[in-house]
Amino acid sequence: MKTKWTAAIALVVIFFTACNQAQNKLDNLRKKGKSVEEQRLKGDSTVYGIACEGCNDSVVILLPTDGSDPIRYNCYEASQNNKIIGKPAIGDRIGVMINKHDKKKVDLVINIDELKGIWCYVVMPKMRDWEHMSKSLQRRIERNMPDSVKATYMIPREYGFWMKRNWECQSVGYVSEASSLEAESPVVYPQLGYFTEWRIWNGKLIVTNGTPNLSKTDNKLTITNLQYDTCNIDYLGPDSLVLSDSWGTRSYYRKNDINDVNVKAKQIAAELKTKAFRQTTKE
Repeated sequence: MKTKWTAAIALVVIFFTACNQAQNKLDNLRKKGKSVEEQRLKGDSTVYGIACEGCNDSVVILLPTDGSDPIRYNCYEASQNNKIIGKPAIGDRIGVMINKHDKKKVDLVINIDELKGIWCYVVMPKMRDWEHMSKSLQRRIERNMPDSVKATYMIPREYGFWMKRNWECQSVGYVSEASSLEAESPVVYPQLGYFTEWRIWNGKLIVTNGTPNLSKTDNKLTITNLQYDTCNIDYLGPDSLVLSDSWGTRSYYRKNDINDVNVKAKQIAAELKTKAFRQTTKE
C-alpha cells in the first residue's frame, strides 16, 4: 500500500512540476511582448496555451493563456482524422479548436512552436517572355539550349518564409543581383513575396504579404497593398510542412539556418557580377 501511495504522489509531483514549467514559459512570453490574446485576430476561436505533461494521441492537456488551471481535452477523434498538426511536447505553445457539441473534446490541435521556423520550396526560372511563346517554340528553345547556358542561368532557387516569434514573418529567397545583369539575363524568376506577419485563425494559417516602399527622405519603410493568404495546414512534421488553398497544395522543407538558403544561386550571381565587372573594365 505504501508503494502505491508513493507512486501516486510521484505522479502528482511530476504533473505539477510540468505545469509549473509551462506556467513559467507562459510568464516569460508575456514579458517579451503582447500576449497571444492581445494579438488574436478578429473572429478567431482558437484556444491558445502551453502543452502540459500527459499529452498523447488521445489526450491533450493545455495550460490556458489566461493563467487558469490546466484543461484536459479528448483528442482521439482528431488524432484519427489526422488533425494533430505537429506533435505537442511539454512546454510547447499550442492551439486547439474545441468541438461545438462537446467542450471537453477538440477537433484540431496545432503545435505553434513547431510551426515556427524557415520553410522553403524550390522554384525554377523561365525564359524571358516564356508565356508569350508557342508550345513548339518553348520545346525548341529547351532542346537547343547549350549546356553552358543551362549551367549559368537555369539555377533552382529556394523561396519561402521564416515564421518567427510574436507572429513576425520574413521572406526567404532573395538573391542580390545587379539591375543591369538582371535585365540582360535570358531568364526570369517568379516574384518573391514580401512577408510581414503570420497568424493562426480557426485552425488555419494566415500569412500577410505586401509591397515594401522605402521613403527617400527618411528611409522609413512602409508596406502597402497588404494581402492575406489563408491556408489549410495539411501536414506538419519536424522537417516538412504541407499547405493548401484554393490554388492548390505546396510542400515545404525546413531550413535550420538562413545562411544556407540559396547558396548555389548566390554563388552564381556573384560570379556573374565579377565577370561583368571585368568586361566593363576591359572596355
